[in-house]
Amino acid sequence: MNALLVYPRSPDTYWSFRYALSIQGKRAAQPPLGLMTVAALLPQPWNKRLIDTNVERLRDSDLAWADVALIGGMHMQQEDLISIVQRCHARGLRTVVGGPITSSVPASILQADHVVIGEAEDLIAGLARDLEAGTARPYYQAAERPAMERSPLPDLRLIQMRRYSTMTVQYSRGCPFNCEFCDIIEIYGRRPRTKAVAQVLAELDQLREAGWRDAVFVVDDNFIGNKPRAKALLAAMAEWGEAHGHPFRFSTEASLNLADDLELLQLMKEAGFISVFLGIETPDEYSLVANHKLQNTRRDLLESIGIIQQYGIEVMGGFILGFDTDREDVFERLVEFIQKSAIPVAMVGLLQAMPGTQLFRRLLSEGRILHAGGGNNTDCELNFLPRMNATRLLEGYRHVLTRIYACDAYYERVKLFLSRCQPQFRQRWSYGSLRAFFSSMVHQGLLGKARLSYWKFLLTAATRYRGSFGAAMTLAVMGHHFQTITDQLSNADLIEVVD
Repeated sequence: MNALLVYPRSPDTYWSFRYALSIQGKRAAQPPLGLMTVAALLPQPWNKRLIDTNVERLRDSDLAWADVALIGGMHMQQEDLISIVQRCHARGLRTVVGGPITSSVPASILQADHVVIGEAEDLIAGLARDLEAGTARPYYQAAERPAMERSPLPDLRLIQMRRYSTMTVQYSRGCPFNCEFCDIIEIYGRRPRTKAVAQVLAELDQLREAGWRDAVFVVDDNFIGNKPRAKALLAAMAEWGEAHGHPFRFSTEASLNLADDLELLQLMKEAGFISVFLGIETPDEYSLVANHKLQNTRRDLLESIGIIQQYGIEVMGGFILGFDTDREDVFERLVEFIQKSAIPVAMVGLLQAMPGTQLFRRLLSEGRILHAGGGNNTDCELNFLPRMNATRLLEGYRHVLTRIYACDAYYERVKLFLSRCQPQFRQRWSYGSLRAFFSSMVHQGLLGKARLSYWKFLLTAATRYRGSFGAAMTLAVMGHHFQTITDQLSNADLIEVVD
C-alpha cells in the first residue's frame, strides 16, 4: 500500500517562530516526530511519503499516489486538519486521523473514515492489517499506555532535515504532577514512562550519521519526571557527546523542581543542555495552589530560576493569565517578574480550558464553558467565562505582551540573561549561520522599526559578552519574531465573550 502521512499547518503564534525562521532560512522549527514514528511502525513493504504542510504544499499528485492518508496533529491544528480530510474525501481517498487532537475533539467533527485514540505503538499493526483487508473499523482506541521500549527509531528518510531549525527526540511520556489545566496527564498519564538509554543513544547516532550538527529538542513534557532515570541517561549522553565531539546542543521541557537537584543540573550541563522550558504560570502562590501547581510553591521562584541559569542553562518560561484567582494587579506583577527573571523567551498565553482536563470538567459543571476552544492560547479568544471581566482580561493580556516584547525591555532581559548565564556554546559558522547573521542585520538593523535598539544591543553583545555572541544573535533573531507577533495581536480586534 501507498501510505501518505500528512501533518497539518500550525497557526502563527509565539511558538511557531515563523519570522525568526525566515531570517534563518528555515521553514519550520521542528519536524513531525509523531508521524515519523508512526511511519516506522507501519509494515515494511508499504510505500511511505510524508508531507509536512508547514514546509511544503500537499499536491494533488500526492493524493493521487496514495491508497490511504494518515493525518496526525494537535488541537490547535484542527482547522487545517479538517480541510485536509475534506480534500482527501473529495478525491475518494480513505483517511485515518490520530495524534493528541483525537483525545480532545469529537470524531464526528474530524470527519475521518477512521479515528485512532491514544498512543500508536500497540495499535498500528492491527490497523494496517485491517486497511489492507478493507475491514478497518471507524474507531481504534489504545487499551493501555504502551511501554516506551516499543517505540521504534523515527523514520528520518521521510523528511528534509535542512528545512528545520531543530531536530527532535522523545525520551519519556507522562508527568507526575497534577496541574488542573493540563491535558498531558490526561492523555499520557502521571506515571512517567521512559525509553532505555540505548534507545535514546541510537536516535542520537541516527541524527549524527544523517549529518545533523545543530540543535536537538528532547520533546518530553517533563524530562525529569523520573529523576533517577534522567540522571542515568544524562551521564550516558555526556559520554556519548565526548566520544563524538559534542555535535548537538540540547533543549528540553521540565518542572521547576529541577532547581532543587544540583547534581541533575550539573549532569544536564555536562550532557550539553543549553536551555529548558519551565511552566512557571504565575508569580502568585495562591493561584499556583488553586490550580494544583504545587511543585512551584514553597519556594522563591526568582531564586529557583537563577539557580538553573547559574549552570549555563537558559530558562524559557510559560505563563498563563485568566485564572479564577487573578487580581487586577496580576498584569503589572507579571511584567515585573518576567523582567527580573532574565527570561528572554517568555511565552504568555491566556488560559484555555482544554477538553478532558480537570479544569474543563469543573468549568462545565459550573456552566462556564462556551465551546471546546481552538487550542491556541494567544489568539485573544476565551473558551470559558472568566471571573475577571473578560474585556479587562484581554486588554491586560495585550498590555503584558506589549510591555515585555517592547524592544528595549526584551534586550534588557537578554543582557541580564547573558550576564547571569554566560552561555558558552560554540557557534558553528556555516553558510546558513552566516546567512542568518547578515539577514538579521538587514531585517532588524536596516529595515526594522527598532534599529537603534538593535545596534546598541549588538554592540553590547560583541564587547561585553563576546563568548556568548552566538546565543545573543539567536535571541536577537527570536526577538524579531516575538515583536512581529505582538504587533499583530495588538492590532487585532478583541473577541468579545458573551455571558
